[in-house]
Amino acid sequence: MIAQAQLAIPPATMPQSDVLTQPRGAEILIQALVHEGVDAIFGYPGGAVLHIYDELWRARNRITHYLVRHEQGAVHMAEGYARASGRVGVALVTSGPGATNAVTGIANAYMDSTPIVVITGQVPIPLIGTDAFQEVDTIGITRSCVKHNYLVRDVRDLAPVVHEAFHLARTGRPGPIVIDIPKDVSAARASYSRLKNISYPCIDRRSSPDPHVVARAAAAIVQARRPVLYVGGGILNSGAAPALLAFAERLQLPVTPTLMGLDGFPSAHPLCLNMLGMHGTYAANMAVAESDLLIAIGVRFDDRVTGKLATFAPQARVIHIDIDPANVGKNRAPQISLIADARDALCALLEKIESFGQARIDESVSGRAAWWERLRAWQQEQPLRFSGAADHIKPQSVIRELHRLTKGNALLVTDVGQHQMWAAQFYPFQKSRQWITSGGLGAMGFGLPAAIGAQLVRRDEVVVAVVGDGGFQMTNQELATAMQYDLPIKVLIMNNGYLGMVRQWQEMFYERAYSEVDLTVSPDFVKLAEAYGAFGVRATRPEELSDVLAAGLAHKGVAVMDIVVSKEENVFPIIPAGGNSRDMITEG
Repeated sequence: MIAQAQLAIPPATMPQSDVLTQPRGAEILIQALVHEGVDAIFGYPGGAVLHIYDELWRARNRITHYLVRHEQGAVHMAEGYARASGRVGVALVTSGPGATNAVTGIANAYMDSTPIVVITGQVPIPLIGTDAFQEVDTIGITRSCVKHNYLVRDVRDLAPVVHEAFHLARTGRPGPIVIDIPKDVSAARASYSRLKNISYPCIDRRSSPDPHVVARAAAAIVQARRPVLYVGGGILNSGAAPALLAFAERLQLPVTPTLMGLDGFPSAHPLCLNMLGMHGTYAANMAVAESDLLIAIGVRFDDRVTGKLATFAPQARVIHIDIDPANVGKNRAPQISLIADARDALCALLEKIESFGQARIDESVSGRAAWWERLRAWQQEQPLRFSGAADHIKPQSVIRELHRLTKGNALLVTDVGQHQMWAAQFYPFQKSRQWITSGGLGAMGFGLPAAIGAQLVRRDEVVVAVVGDGGFQMTNQELATAMQYDLPIKVLIMNNGYLGMVRQWQEMFYERAYSEVDLTVSPDFVKLAEAYGAFGVRATRPEELSDVLAAGLAHKGVAVMDIVVSKEENVFPIIPAGGNSRDMITEG
């Protein structure tokens, strides 16, 4: 898949003097990135990308390169940048271990539909396949976890490939693209044009939602007596949050977001049932279990939401709206499917429903009064709650206090584990792109570097990386990156001395056999922060919590807040793997 563009005259047919005046492939790459609007690259140099780094030095007034401390961190930073901005993030790594270290971030971006372009170095073309120094088959390794990848064998293809890669990354269902560039390609010379009139074979064929399908879906929605809007990350990717709010309010529809869609609908809104799934609310899960119409938008019926698929929403007809046709019917066959951008679909549905007239809309809303009574009863019967303690800090109280001190305005970036679920449950979100987490892959180590990428975009906002003591130790070297570039992230460590979520499962489902989850031999995180030149502070008792969080949040630079919490606190509710909402455990 290569953009159709007029290529340069082959260098072999030109006089040698003319060839030498043409730009190197590395310069062509930088020019193409500039034309794509790239202003930041996260990377780590190596032999196979030295030509590119040479050109980056020359172009340092146009593109800022951020030197990371590990290639996994580079890709997670690009993800954080993309998720906070809605633009394509860019990472640059060398061949061999540089590329393999980047795979976790690439896979994470693929699972969470994050638009990034990862540029990898490769050994010269004559050495490919010879087991040369720092050679790996990057294309083969990443094939299963990218939207598309390229091995550039001809410098004349480089600019078209770059432009097409960005087009692919940000259109349709967003995702990661890998461009593998052999060292001799980055050294070769060719001409470059901006290629303003590229004709892509993969041209974005975004069209209006099918009016016949819209009509069927609109009729089903107004007729439903127990509907639920089940919404995911596609709402954020399409910028559909305002359209979703308008649609839900017009018809007074209950809304339950997935982990990836939490900031797609205001958490405190009366229509919001909050998160559904394994650690979702009782009301959300019971609503789905009893619904007669499930309106699924920008979701993929993930197993952490559905549990046992055969028993998920057993009474409901399903309307599935998604921009990616591969997602529709993959796990749950819908009765009505609409392949469309979420924002376009919601606007079309609302327009069609308005055409039914006010009387029919009023009848639809009033016909769900009994449904709302049941929903409110479930909310009152089993709200999210936890018991306090006088002698140790409850992790749920940490998130609530963080919310109070930040007035709910912080951009939260989490790692993966118990702290991630507590943040999802106890920090209500009020605006889009306020929540960044690793969803589909569940990659520990994501939180800190992703927060750095997000802070770069949102320099005037408070960005808090909520991490566990386990995940933090996977990428804590990126504190150096934050310090080097004066990116004042706040790191909140939920320190329980365990791999908390694994320990919880071992307690609940493996007869408390705590096999290899003890993290009591860990660094002093305050001293570690100070070693990097950051501000470090710790709370060990409940009465210290508020002052410690306030001090960390008020610090003008990078701050690490080590909060020592209850060692064996569990996340509730929980639906055991493979279970359904009837199996929900609401308390210990």
